Amino acid sequence: MTAVQDAPVRTDAPPRQRRRRRRVPPLVWAFLLLPLAVELFWVFWPAMNSFSLSFTSWNGVGAARPVGFENYERLFADPIFVTALRNNVIWAIGFGGLSVAGGLALAVALNRPGPGVGIYRSAIYLPMVISLAVTGLLWRVMYQPGGPIDAGLGAIGLGELQQQWLANPDTALYAVLIAAVWRQVGYIMVLYLAGLKGCDPTLEEAAAVDGANAWQRFWKVVMPQLRGVNTVVFAVTVIDSLRTFDIVWAMTRGGPYNTTQLLSTYMFQQGFTLVNLGYGSAIAVVIFVLAIAFIITYLVRQARAEDV
Repeated sequence: MTAVQDAPVRTDAPPRQRRRRRRVPPLVWAFLLLPLAVELFWVFWPAMNSFSLSFTSWNGVGAARPVGFENYERLFADPIFVTALRNNVIWAIGFGGLSVAGGLALAVALNRPGPGVGIYRSAIYLPMVISLAVTGLLWRVMYQPGGPIDAGLGAIGLGELQQQWLANPDTALYAVLIAAVWRQVGYIMVLYLAGLKGCDPTLEEAAAVDGANAWQRFWKVVMPQLRGVNTVVFAVTVIDSLRTFDIVWAMTRGGPYNTTQLLSTYMFQQGFTLVNLGYGSAIAVVIFVLAIAFIITYLVRQARAEDV
């Protein structure tokens, strides 16, 4: 017993074991650093180049000519840019509002067990699997004269509403917007379904016992628990609305008469069709600044609301 008590105690073993536990295997570093290197090379380096190119005039050949803030001065004197900026505001409000409202409503309706619920969820999410370019081509066929949209209107006695949806400057932007919302609503539904699964049902049950109706329970009990999901949905919606390109380009290419131009399509047209890379880079910088401003403003407001 005495020999056991007098035996020396190795006090250095626990720290050594902790150091071994803290050591990150080289394979983990490889999995972390390789994607970071790719991201830096393919995303951040071109983004930084866009900032520098926006202060130059360059057609992709030879040396770029510095022009200072001339490209930015031209932007707000350019009627097509102003139209694209106005369309982006309409797009952000319509695309964001309809996608979020539709996705949230579908998530609440399908957040319950029942026959065929999984089939409905899959069917609603299915358009997200289709690329935006293919979605645009599909809806272009739907909107063509005598197509399914016109045929449906004629079948329900609204034939006077039939028109060339994508050739009419008054309807083209909203026709493309509907196609984009049709694709996006399933994605928003999945995000909200994940959030609803994490809500505490006992809180809603306690509110029901206290006499709260379904509407009050949803807004006062469920929605506060979806604050984190709302932040993700807002960020995703703002970024998607500002970088929307494929579906507009596939359906209208910014026409007719530039009435469906967005900042992204006008940037592509200037940078890669007209090879005016300096001016196109200035438009890209405006898109970046708008996205960052919207997201930071929302996150700050959310943080202040949580502090209160």
